[in-house]
Amino acid sequence: MNNPFIIAEIGISHNGDMEIAKKMIDMAKSCGCDAVKFQKRTVNQVFSEDYLNGTRESPWGNTQRALKEHLEFGRQDYDEIDKYCRQIGIEWFASPWDMQSLVFLSRYNLKYNKVASPKIGDTELLMAMAIQGRYTFISTGLCIKSQIDDSVSVFQKHGCEFMLMHCVNRYPCPDNLCDLQRIRKLKEAYNCSVGYSNHNPSILAPSLAVAMGAEAVEVHITLDRTMFGSDQAASFEKAGLEYVVRDCRRVKEMIG
Repeated sequence: MNNPFIIAEIGISHNGDMEIAKKMIDMAKSCGCDAVKFQKRTVNQVFSEDYLNGTRESPWGNTQRALKEHLEFGRQDYDEIDKYCRQIGIEWFASPWDMQSLVFLSRYNLKYNKVASPKIGDTELLMAMAIQGRYTFISTGLCIKSQIDDSVSVFQKHGCEFMLMHCVNRYPCPDNLCDLQRIRKLKEAYNCSVGYSNHNPSILAPSLAVAMGAEAVEVHITLDRTMFGSDQAASFEKAGLEYVVRDCRRVKEMIG
């Protein structure tokens, strides 16, 4: 694994469009990223019926259900993503938000797993991921210390390699809340690899994270920050991503 390992978070910013997803994969590859990441949810398991029936205006309807279901790729879509990433030579993986999604993703020969911030307290899901044995990135946003303790214990118990990812769940995250010193504190507290999941709109934060000891950097990407979607404003377009990758690699070289 490269150090820093740079992950381009596509998430759901493809807006349910495979052509957009492929363009984002191409963008990540051309900028020098090591992997692209998606998010996988079983809508009816992750969200309550009341939530799904709630109002949400989008290009695909006026309910949360219409939006969430449109954003989810299925078997044929992920077969195409898997094939395309292998063709152009870039790793891909996804963060499963429920057990069914984890089982779904297990059909692919992926090197990595990702624990999404809201799922760090889901012991059943974490245990199933640890048993799989894939190298797992564990986001520490939206959690308390005891949840980090528990998640580390689960992965250590099952001998599954992992990396804690310092993360602040603000989209976008302002400068004064980035708290990049947290990277060193996590390393000291858990004696493990630590990375950084970025939601700050500046190209500076990822390279500073590397200087603070981050061994992986995850950044959200988009083709156009004005596109519809909750993550677009905290994402990098191609020009920004090129600078992020360049500076993260240079910082690592400079500090030795």
